[in-house]
Amino acid sequence: MACVPLRVRSRLAGRSANRENRKTRQTTQPNPTMNIEQARFNMIEQQIRPWEVLDQDVLNLLSIVKRENFVPAAYRELAFVDFEVPLPTGQHMLAPRVEARVLQELAVKKHESVLEIGAGSGYMAALLAHRAQHVLTVDIKPELAELARTNLIANGVLNAKVATGDASRGWAAAAPYDVICVSGGLPVLPQDILEHLKIGGRLAAFVGTAPVMKAQIITRIDEKQYRIADVFETSVEPLINAVQPPRFKF
Repeated sequence: MACVPLRVRSRLAGRSANRENRKTRQTTQPNPTMNIEQARFNMIEQQIRPWEVLDQDVLNLLSIVKRENFVPAAYRELAFVDFEVPLPTGQHMLAPRVEARVLQELAVKKHESVLEIGAGSGYMAALLAHRAQHVLTVDIKPELAELARTNLIANGVLNAKVATGDASRGWAAAAPYDVICVSGGLPVLPQDILEHLKIGGRLAAFVGTAPVMKAQIITRIDEKQYRIADVFETSVEPLINAVQPPRFKF
């Protein structure tokens, strides 16, 4: 039986160990796609479904519209966390459970036109656009309007348009709308916004001041009457230039 010299045997053993190490690294390297999909699944099952979001079409949509594509790169790992992701100019995205619940309660239909006040990153507009005929989203900050526009185009959302301007009292240019979604807090609800709803139209708004605001769905019954439903309590960032309640003077 031939003997292998010790030095040669050592080199052979080293090569074998290196091959095993390479195999180990290859088999244990994380799969980014799998991690993202698992995080999305966890968000839906652990945050959103327990928040009484049970409409399967809404839950499915959260897997179709990729939230991570609308989150700034620095916060991409937090795209599925129960957290208001920071945006440029000091603004924030709504938490995922809040976005999903509002989307469910508005029950947007394929033939409807939607106004969103507060474009942010464009994510809520993308969700709405998948359910509506057309979405117009407006932001007072040019940088955010451009961010939303870029994200919507990059993600193939063709039935949503972005405008820059102050829509804190509504947006008369394309009124009336079937649906209005206000993605920021309103200390009081301006009558102008209500009047931009079609009869039968719905408005989602966060009304009140911190620390507790009411998420409301307001339905226009006729020319003068509206039905208000308090859906849940939360606290969100106030809309820039939002109408303030009158102050009493003594």
